[in-house]
Amino acid sequence: MEHQGFFRKYVFSYDHKVIGIQYLVTAMVMAIVAGGLAVIIRTRLAWPGVGAKALPPEAYISFVTMHGTLMVFFVVSLALSGLANFLIPLQIGARDMAYPFLNMLSYWTIVPACLIMLASFFVQGGAAAAGWTAYPPLSAVKEAVPGSGLGQTLWLLGMAIFIFSFTMGGLNFLTTILNLRTRGMTMRRMPITMWGFLVATVLAILSFPPLTAAALMLLADRHLDTSFFVTDMLIGGKYRALGDGTPLLFQHLFWFLGHPEVYVLVLPCICMVFDILPVFTRRPIFGYRPSVYSMLVIGVLSMIVWGHHMFVTGMNPYVGKYFSIATVIITAPFSVLGVNLLASLWRARMRFATPMLFALAVISAVGLGGFGGLFLGTMTSDIYFHDTYFVVGHFHLMIGTVTLLSIFGATYFWFPKMFGRLMDERLGRWHFWLTAGPMITIFVLMHMQGLGGMVRRTYDPSIYGYNQMNSVLRLPITFLAFLLFAAQSIFLWNFTRSIFRGAKATANPWEATTLEWVAPSPPPHGNFGDVLPVVHRFAYEYSPGEGQADFVPQTVEKTA
Repeated sequence: MEHQGFFRKYVFSYDHKVIGIQYLVTAMVMAIVAGGLAVIIRTRLAWPGVGAKALPPEAYISFVTMHGTLMVFFVVSLALSGLANFLIPLQIGARDMAYPFLNMLSYWTIVPACLIMLASFFVQGGAAAAGWTAYPPLSAVKEAVPGSGLGQTLWLLGMAIFIFSFTMGGLNFLTTILNLRTRGMTMRRMPITMWGFLVATVLAILSFPPLTAAALMLLADRHLDTSFFVTDMLIGGKYRALGDGTPLLFQHLFWFLGHPEVYVLVLPCICMVFDILPVFTRRPIFGYRPSVYSMLVIGVLSMIVWGHHMFVTGMNPYVGKYFSIATVIITAPFSVLGVNLLASLWRARMRFATPMLFALAVISAVGLGGFGGLFLGTMTSDIYFHDTYFVVGHFHLMIGTVTLLSIFGATYFWFPKMFGRLMDERLGRWHFWLTAGPMITIFVLMHMQGLGGMVRRTYDPSIYGYNQMNSVLRLPITFLAFLLFAAQSIFLWNFTRSIFRGAKATANPWEATTLEWVAPSPPPHGNFGDVLPVVHRFAYEYSPGEGQADFVPQTVEKTA
């Protein structure tokens, strides 16, 4: 292999492992910003009479907008892109991604998107303030609110670059999984995490183009005086003849991406938990094929249920009934995944290492979040809950809790393969207990606030008399949020310290069966040396009854 300088090897690298780590580190940086915004938001909600001048209403809604945008697109999405980059070639027995240069380009396209988003805080009028969904007319008319000016334009530009980067990465993931599997690695022998990334990638490729079109149309409304999403209206007491467009068109385009995006994020996370469980239960996962089929059904159905986010837009009741029925139907295959996760614990010889603790917490969060989704997917109940904290709690349980706990568990699990060292187990347990407990509790309590009628997107909910009793939960939620944010310093310290001073790991410290554990820790460029491994077995052969070991790697030939 030719000699590579520092920048070529670690900065503008073509190596999927380096690129994956770059994505993960970038996601951590963005998480610090997004988490800091959440702490400020909770402080304002807990003590509405304090700091009113420091955080006026327009700044509050701007912080809410950017918190949601950064967490969904620039934290969770980037972290999953990093794990996908790192794992896909290793788990399918490939040297690298199908298009290494495109892989490098996809990361260095996301960096300016992150910088543009962060720069929007410092422009006149501040960052975007139309919500993370960027609904018109707040996002379409520059004079609507202070954040509707240059901040909103930068938001749209950052999102357009993000989509461009995500599409490049997705095409690479898809091509690699379908075309570069090693000999013997049939689709039915792939680790289930590969199926999760495969389904998620197809969904992303199909659903992102409508949002790209919506962003371009919105930019045209803002700067070229078109009227795709705006109509005549009063702004600041003055009549503006803006055209005869409809804001609802933007909502349809946004949620045509927005709902599949839920599964783009959640399915790989659930699949990573499936990969973690057998290693620490010493049992094969339950229902591999039903789980794969369920994901395929979820992928199809997720493209036709976006309208349940729009029940309160004046939707025809018959159309609403269709979206209600379709949404309830999608809970069936999703329930199969949840039941299979639980069944995988049956007769387990449990090893309660840090990755396993996070995996168990994810199972709890999937159950809680999925149950709340039943009420929001049905038109008759969603109309009452739609503008309350019930939605905030449900969204954060699924898109925040399930994903972040899965990403933490996956990081602890695959860290030895990334760096050849183990993360500190004692610090990992502290991090788990100070993260999983507060995180789940916060969002369950928000469901309770929603049941009490507490409205979301409100600068000071205490102005409504009926919210006085409901406000008793604001302080516990806020203190738990402070604890949750502070606890991440344990993870950051453990992650950083372990890279240099963690206990050295063997090639297979967890005694796992999948292909990535055949490679050295950390793997060299090319991953597997001169000869690629050959797969002879299913991905999860634990307690197989062959010899003394309670696991058999995929590369071991079957005996007659």
